[in-house]
Amino acid sequence: MAKKVVGWLGGALLVLLLYLFLWPVPIDPIFWEPPAAPALDGDFAENRVLQGMELFATPNGRGPEDVAVDSEGRVYVGLEDGRILRYAADGSDPKPFADTAGRPLGLDFDNDGKLIVADAVKGLLSIGQDGAIEVLCTEADSEPFGFTDDVDVDSQNVAWFSDASVRWDHHHFMNDAFENRPSGRLLKYDSSMGACSVVLDGLGFANGIAVSPDDTYVLVNETMRYRIQRVFVRGPRAGEVEVFIDNLPGFPDGISTGPDGTFWLALYAPRNALLDTAGPKPWLRKLIYRIPKAMQPKPKRHPFVLGLDAEGRVVHNLQDADGANFSKSTSAEQVGDWLYVGSLAEPKWGRFDLTSIQ
Repeated sequence: MAKKVVGWLGGALLVLLLYLFLWPVPIDPIFWEPPAAPALDGDFAENRVLQGMELFATPNGRGPEDVAVDSEGRVYVGLEDGRILRYAADGSDPKPFADTAGRPLGLDFDNDGKLIVADAVKGLLSIGQDGAIEVLCTEADSEPFGFTDDVDVDSQNVAWFSDASVRWDHHHFMNDAFENRPSGRLLKYDSSMGACSVVLDGLGFANGIAVSPDDTYVLVNETMRYRIQRVFVRGPRAGEVEVFIDNLPGFPDGISTGPDGTFWLALYAPRNALLDTAGPKPWLRKLIYRIPKAMQPKPKRHPFVLGLDAEGRVVHNLQDADGANFSKSTSAEQVGDWLYVGSLAEPKWGRFDLTSIQ
């Protein structure tokens, strides 16, 4: 009997090992060795400042990844079911504004008061104040968008936006994380031309977009590479690309430009030691991919927002290391003395009083 049990266990172990190491997977990881993660001290010292954030529920929905505020102070958020809600300036009275029938992510207003939406499913959209939706574009340079992610409109009414991955859609964004095979793009839509074009490709999950105060450069977050690229688009340095900040302590998601020129960066979560270890080991990433999702590494509940100056230096560090009431911070937008914070997964968004840290 004992021999049968041992034989059965040995056979089961062999099947498990064959599955973990040889079972076909759809991902094709590449070698990438991340820099050692910075400690959460100094500029990144853990704190609980964001515990003072005021929270507002999203009725019957979740995932207000981005927050936009119109000229009247009304607040707009997009949810995972396709709805866009509009709140009164004080965060009360949420009402339906539009339904994209997709997944609205990045939001920004253009110079005509229309809401420009980066929709992961539908592409780049424009929505009038009557809720009427216009599709601006769904491809650039004959390449369909895989995962339209964030958008920022400059003073010349040009919309700069990101296509996170041409390999994976938003339902499979973790596949892009496991592969770490850069295919993201920085794109632009010129309303005067009515066309989209590629500005930069080969980005490691192109995410948040922020235009500089003088419109000369655009920042684009590379979530899976823990860095932000600065792309010069006008002026004497047009066409140049440089790293704005590298080796961030978390996954850079949304970014925006504040009224004083501060760039507000939302980190989705702190970095994961297992994912960093697996970076230079494609075989290990395949193995992790094969295990049940419930056992795969999970992002820590830890909202995290940094304020950066024009040279990429940290000037503000806002966190809630406990993450009891909020997590997966994906956007940070300053309007007046308020910082609006979105989340990919929460059934709520937040508003933080910046005068409390001055």
